[in-house]
Amino acid sequence: MAFEFEVLLGAGEPLRRYGFPEGHPFSVDRQQAFLDEALRRGLLSSVQRLEPRIASAEELMGFHTRAYVDRIIRGSQTGEGLLDYGDTPCFPGVFEAAGAVGGTALDALSCVIGSKVPRSFQPIGGLHHARRNSAAGFCVINDIGMVIDRLRDTYGVRRVAYVDIDVHHGDGVFYTYEQDPDLIVVDIHEDGRYLYPGTGHAHERGAGKAEGSKLNLPLLPGATDADFLDAWEIAEEFLRDQRPDFVLLQCGADSLKGDPLAHLALSPASHAHATQRLCRLANELCKGRLMAFGGGGYNLGNIAQGWSAVLEELLRGSWR
Repeated sequence: MAFEFEVLLGAGEPLRRYGFPEGHPFSVDRQQAFLDEALRRGLLSSVQRLEPRIASAEELMGFHTRAYVDRIIRGSQTGEGLLDYGDTPCFPGVFEAAGAVGGTALDALSCVIGSKVPRSFQPIGGLHHARRNSAAGFCVINDIGMVIDRLRDTYGVRRVAYVDIDVHHGDGVFYTYEQDPDLIVVDIHEDGRYLYPGTGHAHERGAGKAEGSKLNLPLLPGATDADFLDAWEIAEEFLRDQRPDFVLLQCGADSLKGDPLAHLALSPASHAHATQRLCRLANELCKGRLMAFGGGGYNLGNIAQGWSAVLEELLRGSWR
């Protein structure tokens, strides 16, 4: 099938607003840092732009509990309080900002599943710590979970691979679907003994009927591209054996060298390699269907370089 564009890019003002008050590591200038570098590399002329859309409360409740969505709405109106134990504060308009993350992800999914475009990238997304009933780790909502549940409930796609290369373990996705044998998880992250959220140990491979459907590959502080590539070989073999029908990638830039909140020493080459190989796997097993989300990253230069490397490989992905 021929496509006018190979990659859908979800970015715009409503997504820029997903960030916290001055001094918080998750700032509102992250999207622009990426867009400036992508423009400099000439990448933006090759993508189809997707304007952000704010999800309704009902759409958020496709993953989150009603009680929690009501908490977000109240916090958005007052701009006061916390949505978790301390990392994720309320601010005026937080419901709309978080809703833009979720609504844009659902619209991108509709385009990918409807064969309008094979791949998508949403830099402000991949909020992998939030649970169904709470925020966590700068993540007000869990757009990945919203996409997974929509894939199952609306589109009938059950066998989904979630690949997470953010420096932090994607606990909000992992434990939500820990007993789901059709949610395949590969998570390469800094060892939880040294970093938030302290989870994602190698022995955690799913529970019950889902035992063996999850793969955690923790890296020691100071790990380099060579260490990542060694882990990736294990990850890719696992993914191929699991034979997914759809691929989701969370490509947090906080695993790159110099991030102020973590201790790995990867370069953008690791992100490029993972994206390239996932494009090939998606072409072979998933009709090309791959959605990527930016995730974390608190060094603006790393965000610009890492996410631009991801977008370059997504644009090349049709011939991988």
